Amino acid sequence: MRRALPVLAASAAVALALAGCTPDSGTTSQEGASDACRPTASGAASESVKVSGELGAKPEIEAPTPIEGVEETQRTVVTEGDGDLVEPGATANVQFTLINGTTGEPATETSYEEDATEAIVVDEEQYLPGLVKAVECSTVGSRIVGVVPPADAFGEQGLEQFAIGAEDPIVFVVDIVSIKKPLVPAEWTEDVPEVEFDGDGIPTLTLPKTDPPKELQLKVLEEGDGATVESGDTVTVDYQGTSWDTGEVFDESFTKEPLEIATGSVVQGFEAALVGQKVGSKVVVVMPPELAYGTDPEAHALGGQTLVFVMDIQDTAKS
Repeated sequence: MRRALPVLAASAAVALALAGCTPDSGTTSQEGASDACRPTASGAASESVKVSGELGAKPEIEAPTPIEGVEETQRTVVTEGDGDLVEPGATANVQFTLINGTTGEPATETSYEEDATEAIVVDEEQYLPGLVKAVECSTVGSRIVGVVPPADAFGEQGLEQFAIGAEDPIVFVVDIVSIKKPLVPAEWTEDVPEVEFDGDGIPTLTLPKTDPPKELQLKVLEEGDGATVESGDTVTVDYQGTSWDTGEVFDESFTKEPLEIATGSVVQGFEAALVGQKVGSKVVVVMPPELAYGTDPEAHALGGQTLVFVMDIQDTAKS
């Protein structure tokens, strides 16, 4: 699935969702990287880009024009930070500059204003793969050069808005300011609703007569033995949504057709409930308004409400 994400500010970069996975071969570990986190390797092209300036400020970039020998994304660490590791699935808050690798011309950049970073989910299904490969397995406080071929950038269509053609490689200089780790539900052990499935597998949920929980919590009702759902997957799931505030079921698929949807296309609480679960599992999850449809009742019909979902995870596949 390809999905364009909006430009976040007048000078901010566009991030596109293109499918693909970072290869395990030909990579080297940055200091502090976990065994499961293997950063993209450096190469002659990325090492040929010279960068100066303070971290967090607009860099001065000198790159060969045109930059050549870019068959796959290359990544070079200019400055290595000593902060947390940016692992797959995390959200990295970054500043970056993007230039056209053929012409050497600037394409776009973030504002480099304090507290005005771009949030990038470290997931190639949601964001530009070359940018993800530059950020993934780096550490907070690092400045990274990423040299990216068209296949990991804007593909055959290029990006006319920023004068990037279909055959143009691109160069990122990325400053990793901070990270937000993946959202993981707490185990739900108290005031858990009763869930009963009838002979057709349709659930009935009975809410306890208590105030709703304040945090995202999940209980596995039945654990499956299938593949594990990963961030960016397209998941086939039956669901039933109930408002804790009204006690009413507001939507469900058990009596219709299962929902098939990419995890990145749903509200935060729903995605967090799916990722990490196995196909065949049945779960119940409660999500506060800020992880569902927001806290403003005027912005959405379910705004300000705590929601409970019963889910039956039937399949998962790479998008």
